[in-house]
Amino acid sequence: QVRFVASGGGLVQPGGSLRLSCVASGTIFSISAMGWYRGAPGKERELVADIETTGNTNYADSVKGRFTISRDNAKNTVFLQMNSLKPEDTAVYYCNRVPFFADYSGQATQVTVSS
Repeated sequence: QVRFVASGGGLVQPGGSLRLSCVASGTIFSISAMGWYRGAPGKERELVADIETTGNTNYADSVKGRFTISRDNAKNTVFLQMNSLKPEDTAVYYCNRVPFFADYSGQATQVTVSS
């Protein structure tokens, strides 16, 4: 079974930083582009950043210049460095393949940006 286990979230003040990590099980990681998604009540799932197996990256306009995605293929891990956080970044963050792979289990991490 495919599992994605995210960690590193928390409560941070506006302007602060967090670094999220996500460990993937199985072979899906090594052969897939990986992405960080976020969701909030009343909003659709948003792909905020993705990274291809080659290392090429893409970012949503809302996070460009503030977030950085990276991956460690040896550890099946993808990271999201989030700087200059804003209240509108508040959401549940989780990683998955790009395109989204629905048949998975795992754990998301809550990010709350508030003073």
